[in-house]
Amino acid sequence: MPSKPNPFDEIERMFDRMSDQFEALDPTEVAGTVAGSAGGITVDVVDEGDRFVVTADVPGYESDDIDVTLPDATTLRISAERTDATESEHGEPEEGVFVRRERRRTATSRTVSLPEPVEEDGTTASYQHGVLTVELPKERPADDDGHTIPIE
Repeated sequence: MPSKPNPFDEIERMFDRMSDQFEALDPTEVAGTVAGSAGGITVDVVDEGDRFVVTADVPGYESDDIDVTLPDATTLRISAERTDATESEHGEPEEGVFVRRERRRTATSRTVSLPEPVEEDGTTASYQHGVLTVELPKERPADDDGHTIPIE
């Protein structure tokens, strides 16, 4: 006689699907507006005159798990991914067989629109106690008068 399916397994799968769908949505980031996002990376962006300083909460990751990129001069992308320590490279437990699996690969990302272009050179990032700090120097405006060439 086949065993009865556990109704809680189906409910758990439904919650997993809903969670994945909510994580895909980020209604708090609209056209350069930066605010907290449910389940994502929360950031603060401070304009310090000659640079922007972005502070992001990325707890539970090591610095090697985090990637910071500038896809273009006004966009900062932060992504983090880790795999639970109980798994091997092939996704199987190091010992035994999973009976229940709630801890797994964790990934998160955030794209931040900056109000002004920044320079790639001089950009720095540091990570300490779950907080990522990225300093982005602003692009220097070209002189409106151009460059004067002396005549000899």
